[in-house]
Amino acid sequence: MRALLMGAYGLVCYVIFFVTFLYAIAFVGDLPVPKTINSGPPAGLLETLGVNAALLTLFAVQHSVMARPAFKRWWTRIVAPPIERSTYVLLASLCLIVLFAFWRPLPQTVWAVGPGPLATALTALFFLGFGIVLVSTFLINHFELFGLKQVWDRFRGHVPAGPHFVTPWLYRFVRHPLYFGFILAFWATPHMTVGRLFFAVMTLAHILVAIQLEERDLTDEFGDRYRTYKRQVGMLLPKLSGRSRPERAA
Repeated sequence: MRALLMGAYGLVCYVIFFVTFLYAIAFVGDLPVPKTINSGPPAGLLETLGVNAALLTLFAVQHSVMARPAFKRWWTRIVAPPIERSTYVLLASLCLIVLFAFWRPLPQTVWAVGPGPLATALTALFFLGFGIVLVSTFLINHFELFGLKQVWDRFRGHVPAGPHFVTPWLYRFVRHPLYFGFILAFWATPHMTVGRLFFAVMTLAHILVAIQLEERDLTDEFGDRYRTYKRQVGMLLPKLSGRSRPERAA
């Protein structure tokens, strides 16, 4: 029964994540949903920047701190290890939902591209970015990344294997295609507003910090294998003279 409840919990957390991910595409892309990055009641500039910075910081801190091995070792004394990842995913989703709900718009235009091939290309890059994000999660085990594999292993009584270093497809060209996909999606738009630019800049800063923290953990875990990988493969863009990458932690 305990394993069954963990499985149900993991599934609910995954569904909440997936709905939140789909809403995030519409939120950033200013697509027809109840609240987007450019909609909502206006407020003063300083108040708006302060609220939005706090919302992004909340997500960044949760996303980065809870992913660190030291935090996980402490956290799994409270939360059962099979649902640790599901709980992380649930809290990350809730942070995003709070961001969607309380985000303050800054709809002033930074740039605008009229209808035509360039606007179509920018919109295509936006969707391509989120497509790269989704594909990247499957390349490194989508269901483990979002907690389903852990609760399924617990249900079957299966002892999971330890992390191993792999470099499937996109990971042979850049070390962090998932982060690259987010950057592409956040910056590619035919209509850049001040609010979206603020969002893009803040998330870029978070991504660059998150990469450093993640790579430190991967170096601690895989040692020279990951150091070699870093020399051979670019962080977010391919190295023109680099060789193909070793493989990353699944």
